Amino acid sequence: MIRRVTAPALFPPPTYSHASVVEAGTKLAFLAGSVPLDAEGRIVGEGDPVRQAEQVIANLEEQLRAIGSGLAHVLYTDVYVVSGETSVLSAVWEVVEASGLSTGPHSSTLIGVACLGYSGQLVEITATAAVPEEAR
Repeated sequence: MIRRVTAPALFPPPTYSHASVVEAGTKLAFLAGSVPLDAEGRIVGEGDPVRQAEQVIANLEEQLRAIGSGLAHVLYTDVYVVSGETSVLSAVWEVVEASGLSTGPHSSTLIGVACLGYSGQLVEITATAAVPEEAR
């Protein structure tokens, strides 16, 4: 169903693949950005991008569970971090890597941005995932 590809002519990526290929007929889900809000709509981890990344991953898992999928079926993510410092981006990426998303590994882009939608928000992740046959 999913084939992860690392192009042999390119420098090998550390914990992601260059491409994810999905066979025709597979159900795909395009998830809205997962944000660091708790169930009451409050920002979790004010001022702490690592804690926010943990909450974002937990919320992403809930989004995936609701469609019958999971982290292992994520094909692609965009990881947005409010920072221009590579050390901050790297710290957030370590959370992504530890989450199980790199097990695939999925394809991803890590992006430093000026701001995100909620006041105090430092991290957001959008995702595309396959929905396993048994969940349909």
